[in-house]
Amino acid sequence: MSESRFPCWGDLTSRELARLDPASVAVAVVGAIEQHGAHLPLATDLDIGEGLLAAALARLPDDLPLVVLPALAVGVSDEHLSFPGTLSLPPATAIATLEALGDGVARAGLSRLVLLNGHGGNNAVIDLAALALRRRHALRVVKVHYPRLAPPPALRNALPEAEWRHGLHGGALETALMRHFAPHKVRLDALDHPPSRGEAMAEEGSLLGPEGAAPFAWLAEDLHPGGVVGNAALGTAELGARLAGHYGEALARVIEETYRAPPFSAASPSR
Repeated sequence: MSESRFPCWGDLTSRELARLDPASVAVAVVGAIEQHGAHLPLATDLDIGEGLLAAALARLPDDLPLVVLPALAVGVSDEHLSFPGTLSLPPATAIATLEALGDGVARAGLSRLVLLNGHGGNNAVIDLAALALRRRHALRVVKVHYPRLAPPPALRNALPEAEWRHGLHGGALETALMRHFAPHKVRLDALDHPPSRGEAMAEEGSLLGPEGAAPFAWLAEDLHPGGVVGNAALGTAELGARLAGHYGEALARVIEETYRAPPFSAASPSR
């Protein structure tokens, strides 16, 4: 990650870390190393997460106490294991890793942790680990999956509604952000528009789909044999800059609100 005004956990000494303001917010990116088609690199989710964190840090006040934890590069990517290059932790291992990270934050005397998630497949394990950390340490764990930070109408209208709903892996959103954060990693000659089975189901009026009110568990090849869906050609660098600005602003607000939120009290003993 690029230089910022805020300390990185790993750059501090143990003594320096012990002197951190107890109200400090610890922030970690939770990424993934998984296939993103022919046009995007395996580290797309990690790169986007780190880029959005940098965008948020640039928007925070200098006096906000914050420390940046090492990113968790490998997440839970079982749905992409049919494709070469994907690395995936077993869910139990991912939960244990996230809990161990939170244990370390709590041992350092901090009570606020923000997890910036770049990959939807991590959401379930983050939910479970966060709840365990709340009970064990009274740790306030704020879970941010950036696509849930809905853009304003002017930005939402920059893409067709079908792309927002169905271009959920390797489509315009991720391509645009990567063209902004890491343009040298995008293979422009491989941009494509593979249709999603989810979009076809929606057009048929089905209540079922890969996302939505009645989602089904899916492997990437269930949506399209190539493992990616959405119109990557719509993902311009200009759109990526606008998206980075929106998500950076929203994430900065989340961090500030986490800092202002009161600490949790200890959990009641089990009965």
